[in-house]
Amino acid sequence: MEHLSIEFTSVSENHVSAKMPVDHRHHQPYGILHGGASVVLAETLGSVAAHCSVDMEKQICVGLEVNANHIKSVKSGFVVGTARPIHLGKTTHVWEITIVNQQEQLVCISRLTMSVLERKV
Repeated sequence: MEHLSIEFTSVSENHVSAKMPVDHRHHQPYGILHGGASVVLAETLGSVAAHCSVDMEKQICVGLEVNANHIKSVKSGFVVGTARPIHLGKTTHVWEITIVNQQEQLVCISRLTMSVLERKV
């Protein structure tokens, strides 16, 4: 998270949000936001959200699957991602993560499936 300068901006019962700059560290060869950087932001948000929604002393959450649709390119500025739960089951969670640009236009939409495991002592 430090390398990409991801900064959490909001954590509540029903969402987790973070801001990420778009600069040379986040660009692909054409000078726009790399899809992989968007996926790192999405998976970071969903993982933190899942972690915050379980009993942290008894459970851990690990990723099972992530997908992303890249809708709009971004050359500079920043993007904001927000994770919201779709399904919070006993053994799996599904999170939807939207990433928008500074004009609040959709840049990427992602879905993350997390496995909820018992913490081993």
